[in-house]
Amino acid sequence: MARVEDSPWAIPVAQIASRAGQSKSIDADFPAPSGIGDSIVGIKEGEPVHVTGQFDSIVDGLIFTGRLVAPFVSECTRCLKPIDEDWPVNVTVFFPYESAADKNAGRGGKGKGSKASKDEEVEIFAGEDESEDTYPLLENGAFADIEAMIRDTLVESLPLQPLCKPDCKGLCSQCGVDLNENPDHHHDTTDIRFAGLAALKAQLEAEQGE
Repeated sequence: MARVEDSPWAIPVAQIASRAGQSKSIDADFPAPSGIGDSIVGIKEGEPVHVTGQFDSIVDGLIFTGRLVAPFVSECTRCLKPIDEDWPVNVTVFFPYESAADKNAGRGGKGKGSKASKDEEVEIFAGEDESEDTYPLLENGAFADIEAMIRDTLVESLPLQPLCKPDCKGLCSQCGVDLNENPDHHHDTTDIRFAGLAALKAQLEAEQGE
């Protein structure tokens, strides 16, 4: 069975978790987990994700505040040029000493009656809202595994319509010329509503020339 400490995403935090008010800085590369986008828009599995930030211990757990920088690959949705750049994302997440599920189970456990008070209901709902940015500590608080944090943070930040630059002009809809490289490019077009009149005009001119 694989040990937690052998995981490339496991960070030892037992020393700072022993007492509130302590901190641990992180400045290292971690492999990108699987499942961050796809081959068109995403971050390739195993690519280095640079993580900088700090774990701060509080009474209930550890707060990590930092920044992720990952190699983002995609294709511009306007001009179809490949995109290969660093993708920075700020992150703040919570690693509680006890999982949210255990806390909720404790509030609604046996011996407390069939109905929870309004205050208890508010607390439970608040915990559920915060669960998206909450990750459990492992081995009784000895390790913080940031694999899920990296994946979730980057997946949520990926653009739905990536652009090579905010003002990308895209491609000509008629011939496919890159309008960024040819800003003066255009086609002389005739309004199809007057196509019949243009044909009649050409016919009359042809008859007059006979």
